[in-house]
Order: sequence, then structure tokens, then C-alpha cells
Amino acid sequence: MADGANAILVGRRGRGLGRGPETAGTSGTGGRLRGEAPVLAVAAVFTLAQLIFVHPTMGLGWDEIVYVSQVTTHHPAAFFSAPRSRGVSLLAAPVASWSDSTGLLRGYLAVLSGLGLYLALRAWKGLFPARVLATAGAFFATLWVTLFYGPQAMPNHWVAIGALVTVGCSLRALRAHSGRGALWGVAAGAVLMALMRPTDAVWVALPLLVVVLVRRHWPLLLALAGGLAAGGGEWVVEAYAWYGGLGERLCRASEIQGGLGWNIAVDDQMRSLGGRGLCRPCTGAMPHPVVTLWWLLLPVVAVLGAVVAVRARRATATLLPLACAVTAAAPYLFMIGYAAPRFLQPAYALLAVPVADALWHLVKTGRDRWRPVAATLVALAVAGHLAVQFSVLAGTVNRNVESREDWARVAGELHRLGVRPPCLLTGYESIPVGYYTGCSSGSTSGNNENTTAAEITDTARRIPVAALTGPGGTPPGYARDWTPHRVTDLEIRVAPPG
Repeated sequence: MADGANAILVGRRGRGLGRGPETAGTSGTGGRLRGEAPVLAVAAVFTLAQLIFVHPTMGLGWDEIVYVSQVTTHHPAAFFSAPRSRGVSLLAAPVASWSDSTGLLRGYLAVLSGLGLYLALRAWKGLFPARVLATAGAFFATLWVTLFYGPQAMPNHWVAIGALVTVGCSLRALRAHSGRGALWGVAAGAVLMALMRPTDAVWVALPLLVVVLVRRHWPLLLALAGGLAAGGGEWVVEAYAWYGGLGERLCRASEIQGGLGWNIAVDDQMRSLGGRGLCRPCTGAMPHPVVTLWWLLLPVVAVLGAVVAVRARRATATLLPLACAVTAAAPYLFMIGYAAPRFLQPAYALLAVPVADALWHLVKTGRDRWRPVAATLVALAVAGHLAVQFSVLAGTVNRNVESREDWARVAGELHRLGVRPPCLLTGYESIPVGYYTGCSSGSTSGNNENTTAAEITDTARRIPVAALTGPGGTPPGYARDWTPHRVTDLEIRVAPPG
């Protein structure tokens, strides 16, 4: 029975999980370069597209500020809530630790994300032809959410890269006579995922753990579990140091995310596809059907890829990433009460390979008279995909540039009012405005609670303190006697000098 399973999995003459048809016949340095050229080109274009379409001077967003402020010496560290992990801070540290230049950080992250995409696709070398891997990379790289978040200090893109590396190297490790390099790749990918978002890493790895236990591949189990433990170890240690234990930190993280449980968020994710970075609460109309069409077609084409793989007797190489994509997406589709398009990046990355395989099957197989029709339809679909994605990307970038310029304008007004570092801001959007002002931020309630009213009034005796109140809000009790000022749509109350 085991011999039969291995025959299906590995196959003869490099079929199954063995070498793909394009790599089997190449040899030497020239052949390797030709095989890798399409993937390398995709990664290079991806890097260039980020630098062109994502404004290099776009200021840091709210979540970026939290991560970057942990390692920079130019701004006070913002409150670091329970769900967050330190991986993004470590990723940004080589630049953010000594430079306050947002453009330099964007360029560094764009280059790094392009390199990451190349290495992630290279992990699949020999499992699929180079043309399939290049197409998979191009699909993932041209999603507006990938281009928008690639040069940002955010975790989800890097979970996606780690997922591709981990699943690809796991498939290589399952092959007969695979070397230790695949196991090291599994460990590295698992470390990357867990450093960025430990809980996401576990969801991605669940199908891999099942396969490894069924196959009793203990070296692969050691590499996968060891990588997850190494990457998530700091998060666990921090849980016991600051939150009273792992269970308590998970509970607090669940509270901040609105309470995890059965909650269908599929419609929320669809609403976010129009360019909403965070859909919480997720109300309003759906985007135009043209914007959401690709999202609805994606699982259909992925299933077609699975059918193609089963018929070609290489089912594992396609079904395993599909299973990991499903488990990666499940908590964000069915267990959370809000949405952000970046949450599904790991699922998109894993679905890209079977989707690309299905598209090439449509173009390359079938009767000769139908091939031109299939090729034309695929070409039209690709053109429509690019038009939609870059249109949404342009609108998203413009809106975010404007919102972050608003924070900078408020910071300028606060400086004019005498609120300069060292200082403290509290209330509405105090974290981002505080970063742009150079102030610490404080909150007496909500997800970022880190101080009390008594501590704020005591601080106001020593350094400048201001309370921000958003549209329609009421100032906090401790600030009602402070001098009010109107800046944009905010009411700013500045504490009298101590």
C-alpha cells in the first residue's frame, strides 16, 4: 500500500512531485538560468511596480506606526497590543533604527518583498513548470493588496511569503531522496510566518501537520514544528511576562478582535475589496461587480486546478496548498466580525499556484480548434484583472496619502500650540497623530488602554499634554477645563502649563 502511494506521489521519470516537464530536460548553469529567468523577471517587475505605484512619500499608517515605533529612536514607542507580534519591527529595524525617512523604508521593503517573492517561488522549483510558477507569481504580485502592502511595514504579506516557502519546501521534502535543503526551507518559512503572526502560522500549517503525521515523516515534522516554535517563542515568552500566560494573551487578543467565534465575514471581505484597508464596522454598499468578480472566480479556477492535478497524477502538489489556503482563510471568513483585504494574502499566495496551473491547462490542452478561443478568453481575463487591480490600487494609494497628510497637518498645528516633544496625546487617533507630532500616546479605555485619567493629569504638570476629540465626540472629563482648539475636524484641548 505504501509503495502504491509513493508511486502516485513521486511517479516515474520525474512525474508527480518530481521534476516538472520544463526542468527535467535542462542541465548546467545555462539551463538553470533559463528555468529561473521567468520567475526572476516577475520578482523584478513586482519590485519596480511597488516603487512606481505606491507613493514613496506616503506616510506611515496606524499599524505601521505601532510596529516601526518599537525600533526607532526618533519617536516614542506606541502601545503594543496583545495580537501583535514583533516580526515586522525586526524586519523594519535595519532602516527604521537609524533613519526617519519613510521613502527609504518603503524602498527597502519593496526590494525585500521582491526578493522574498523570488525565493518563495523558487521553493517550488521542480514541482511545477517555470511558466506555471511565473504565472502564479504574476497573479499574486498584481493583486492591488499585494502591491499596496508589499512596501509597508505590515505582517500579512510576509506570512504569505513564509507560507509559500513552507508548503513548497514541504512538498519537496516529501519526495523520495530529497536533500536536507528542503527541510531547512520548511523551518525557515515556518519561522518567518510565526515571527509575523503566530496564530496565522498555525492555521496555515494545520494541513501540513496532518500529512506529516500520516506519512510519519519525522524529520519534516521536526523542521515544521521547530520552525513554528522558534518563530513564535518570543510571542509566547512575552505572553507569560506581560499577560499572565498564553491563554490570557489569546483571550485578550480575541477581545481586541471583537471576540473570535462563529461569524460569517465573507460579505465583509467582499466589501473591503474596493480598497478599504480596514472594514470595521463593515457597512456600506458592495463594490462594483467588476471589482469582486475575480474574487468569486478564484475558488472556481482553483478547483479546476485540483481536477487537472488529479488527472495528471500529481494531486498532492496541488491539493496540499489548496488545503493550506482554506485553513489560512477560514478564521478571517468565518470567525471574525470585521475584515481587511490583507488578512487573506496568505490564502491568495497559496491559491496562485493551482490557479496558474489551471490557466495553462486551458491554454495548452484540448482540441486544436478550441485552443485559440481559450487563449483569447484567458488573455481578456488577464487584461481585465490588471485594469481592475491597478484602478483599485491607485484610488487606495491616493486616499491613504491624503489621510496621512491630515495627521501631519494636525501635528503641525499641535507644534504651533506648543505641544512639542516630550509630550503626550490622548483620545481620538492619538497613536498616529502622536507619532507624527513626536509625542507619546495614551488611552484610558478600548483596545489600546495603557494609562489612567490620574496619570494623564499628573503628566500634564510636567510636559505638554493634549486630548483629541473626533467628530461628534465629547472630550474626556479630565480635559473639559482645558483650552479647546479646532484643527480640521478635530477638537484639541491643550492642558495648561504645569
